[in-house]
Amino acid sequence: MFVDKVRITVIGGRGGDGAVAFHREKYVASGGPDGGDGGHGGSVILRVNDNLSTLLDFRYKRKYQAGAGAGGMGRKMAGKRGEPLIIEVPRGTVVRDAGSNQIIVDMSTGEDFVIAKGGRGGWGNAHYATPTRQVPRFAKAGLKGQERDVILELKLLADVGLVGFPNVGKSTLLSVTSNARPKIANYHFTTLFPNLGVIYVEEGVSFVMADIPGIIEGAAEGAGLGHDFLRHIDRCRLLVHVVDVSGSEGRDPVEDFEAICAELKNYSVDLSSRPMIVAANKTDLLMPESDNLERLRKAVEAAGCELYEISAGTTQGTAHLMRVVAEKLRTLPPVTIYEPEYVEVIEAPTDPSAFEVEHYGSTWLVTGEWLSRLVQNINFEDYESRNYFDQQLRKCGLFQRLEEMGIQDGDTVDIYDFEFEYQR
Repeated sequence: MFVDKVRITVIGGRGGDGAVAFHREKYVASGGPDGGDGGHGGSVILRVNDNLSTLLDFRYKRKYQAGAGAGGMGRKMAGKRGEPLIIEVPRGTVVRDAGSNQIIVDMSTGEDFVIAKGGRGGWGNAHYATPTRQVPRFAKAGLKGQERDVILELKLLADVGLVGFPNVGKSTLLSVTSNARPKIANYHFTTLFPNLGVIYVEEGVSFVMADIPGIIEGAAEGAGLGHDFLRHIDRCRLLVHVVDVSGSEGRDPVEDFEAICAELKNYSVDLSSRPMIVAANKTDLLMPESDNLERLRKAVEAAGCELYEISAGTTQGTAHLMRVVAEKLRTLPPVTIYEPEYVEVIEAPTDPSAFEVEHYGSTWLVTGEWLSRLVQNINFEDYESRNYFDQQLRKCGLFQRLEEMGIQDGDTVDIYDFEFEYQR
């Protein structure tokens, strides 16, 4: 099965929590806090694998998460870093942000790319020791890893793309000129997915050619198979438009040529202006009285293209056509590598004053990202830690806000399931 577009979720590993620990050693009194830091979470990394040619592996698994960092330990020992997660993709995979559809990275150069960063590990209580706070009984929790939804879109890295209506001989041409062995049969849509073949013209001269499944009228709007696979000729430096000049199926070659050109233009104006060579195929089946070849030649010349007569079935003219293609490629720019479009927004540090207060009778529900992290880092069984918590709430302006909203003594304040009775 050929899969060339999938949506997945990637999640960086969570950072490990910092440790609350105190130095214990014989003959050493009051050793002090020595809780180590948590390990950083692992990142999700994309890597090119040239042995892959489809995104089939992502069809049944859509969520990928790297390993979490280990928590810190006593004696100031830091936790182990989380294991990174390597995701292998075919060369030529374009990664887009699922929300904006902007390109994040083009996996064509072979370099690894970090698609989701792991979270930072939390600090141990050794970091919080001060002359006035000599026994801190709290540590910082690890941060969550980056989470994002992305779209993987495979765009084949081929120098030449074979385009044309179904059953015009594209697969046959690829099979007789390369080492590819696509399925060939005398019915439409024999080819259900793109095939790649390497064409060796002479010593040191070769190129990659792709057989794109048959495009029909309306393909740019989603008809037939063309809409699904038109993306694979986006990178092609040169198009070889194969036309059945024999009219063996009752079709007119000039109308076919013009229809395919129109579909390419509807899909992409840039694609319609791509250099093109026209291969008039099945000349061995051309009837002597037919004027199809001459009419096609005039239409092709009017479009500014060159026409070459071939018969893929008998290999007549195919070697010459490949030499012409190789010569054309010498003068054309290299395969397109897409530049990133997505600009990642770096979140500002969490604002302590950014919280919401909801009032339900004598209960006041307080929520906010900074407060959520604060609650995770407090050891409420320790008196000093509770005092520190109280100081932070006063510093961020929570008590002032509650008093302005009319809180009364004895009312209950709920901050992420931690409840206390308010007293002025």
